[in-house]
Amino acid sequence: MVAVGVPLFAAGAAHADFRVCNGTQNLVGVAIGYRAAEGWTTEGWWQVPASTCATLIEGELQSRYYYLYAEDAARGGRWAGNVNMCVAENEFKIVGVNDCFARGFQRMGFKEYDTGRQGGWMVQLSDAPGTQEGQN
Repeated sequence: MVAVGVPLFAAGAAHADFRVCNGTQNLVGVAIGYRAAEGWTTEGWWQVPASTCATLIEGELQSRYYYLYAEDAARGGRWAGNVNMCVAENEFKIVGVNDCFARGFQRMGFKEYDTGRQGGWMVQLSDAPGTQEGQN
């Protein structure tokens, strides 16, 4: 499974959001991590149906780095990385990335996206093999 991140450029009105597009044929659950004023924060779950997109963060992006974790609801495949952050089984917003288990959460590996301080960013989730990343 491949997740490719690309900056969003549009003629005319620019999209200044962090979006995830599901290029698979299955429902995908998505969680995002980012640095906020109160500290490292994770939020989830967005349910993104097949061949659709979801906006995870609306408006101009405030950070350079964002972190993403996603699971294929039908097949159990994952889009993950090596940055550990906390998640919960149901809808959540968690401040802090330490002591996940002790605080009653699970720990998952999130993939880092360097947005290069772009105002908007989109991640395309697909079933395609390989590990190519989009270039800024």
